[in-house]
Amino acid sequence: MRRLKTAKGRKVSSTRWLERQLNDPYVRRAKAENYRSRAAYKLLELDERFGLLDGVKSVVDLGIAPGSWAQVVRRKAPKAAIVGIDLLPTEPIEGATILQMDFMDDAAPQQLKDALGGTADLVLSDMAANTVGHQQTDHLRTMALVEAGLEFAREVLRPGGAYVAKVLAGGADNQLVAELKRSFSSVKHAKPPASRKDSSEWYVVAQGFKGP
Repeated sequence: MRRLKTAKGRKVSSTRWLERQLNDPYVRRAKAENYRSRAAYKLLELDERFGLLDGVKSVVDLGIAPGSWAQVVRRKAPKAAIVGIDLLPTEPIEGATILQMDFMDDAAPQQLKDALGGTADLVLSDMAANTVGHQQTDHLRTMALVEAGLEFAREVLRPGGAYVAKVLAGGADNQLVAELKRSFSSVKHAKPPASRKDSSEWYVVAQGFKGP
């Protein structure tokens, strides 16, 4: 295990984070394979299990920054159109239309639809609410994003399409799972190996959209 030689002027938490990055095989692999972040492997692993990117022609990426999920889509489905949105700036990605704005802004869904210009095969959401350290509050904030993503997915997905969203430990609550099951033929929770063991993130994978 690599340790930092000096931690002068750095907080203990910063030093730990840097050491974890240096010793993380996914971080090293992302650099070697030219992905913008280790998060690429979460989507690659979810795709391997669920076949999310098989034959997709149009994908919406909610919370696209820094762009590693869009990079995966581009490599696995080179001809797919990609429309993404994030509050943070995102370096351009060939073939992708990227909006820099808050998805929770009232104007965002329509702007995404205009950029999409039709239906989507897949809606991905790696959005995360800013955590405040209070478990219940963080959970509610994250669920609000998942629900907003679901509402949008119902409006743009073609029949048979899929919606994938980041949730916290414990997954989507019963009410949300019931909502998802009303709209999709298959609803499952997954924690890809690339998701750190000490992380509370899981993903809900809803496939087989039944139509609006």
